Amino acid sequence: MASTYSTSDFRRGLRIELDGEPYIIVESEFMKPGKGQGIYRIKCKNLLRERVIDKTYRSGDKIAAADVQETSVDYSYKTGTDYVFMDMETFEQHEVLNATVGDAANYLLEGMKVMVVFWNGQVISIEPPRHVDLVVEYCEPGARGNTATSVQKPAKVETGLEVNVPGFINIGDVVKVDSRTGDYVERVSKA
Repeated sequence: MASTYSTSDFRRGLRIELDGEPYIIVESEFMKPGKGQGIYRIKCKNLLRERVIDKTYRSGDKIAAADVQETSVDYSYKTGTDYVFMDMETFEQHEVLNATVGDAANYLLEGMKVMVVFWNGQVISIEPPRHVDLVVEYCEPGARGNTATSVQKPAKVETGLEVNVPGFINIGDVVKVDSRTGDYVERVSKA
């Protein structure tokens, strides 16, 4: 028997099953009209097709939980179109297509621990750590004396991702980047 969630369980990041496919809730909003039951409006993304849909539920409704498994693996290397991950407990390798890895590729470094999400034995997504430390490979030099953090400039990091960083960041600096948004968080240290 599949487990279910009540509408009171709805929150961002919850994995649910709709029409036989896994979804993740990206937004959840509760509304209480003047009279009657509360209403939950959710926006959820299909984990197989990347399509986003809106759904509305009445308070107390039940919805099926997506039968997904998360496994911590190490990123090993990239071949032509695949990324190779290894489960360090079983030494099982998982080859994942570039399309499945998607934007997570911008944050992958060899040896990094990531979460692989499986649905029906198939890898459906890769989740890198929330914050990743990346070396700045190229950026324009900051203007002399311009150390204000509000001045931003583009910087290219070791994975090829372009991040807007403060003007005081230089080539060789290590910056912490939020993998959910791609935003600069802080300078970590010199490489």
